[in-house]
Amino acid sequence: AAAPAQVSALAEQLEERLFRLYGTHNERIQRRLQELAEVMERLDGAQAELRRVCCSVEEACRDLCL
Repeated sequence: AAAPAQVSALAEQLEERLFRLYGTHNERIQRRLQELAEVMERLDGAQAELRRVCCSVEEACRDLCL
């Protein structure tokens, strides 16, 4: 059987590894969330631009019909 000191040391090593892994994954997740926020911002801009184009086309059609 493992001595209590060995178990404690192994538990510490495991805790350190988990902490490092969490840190690495957390950074990746934060980067991806930032990228997603930027993409969503660009999509909002594109959507607003499309709305403006549609309004212009509707106005042009109304003008032509009248």
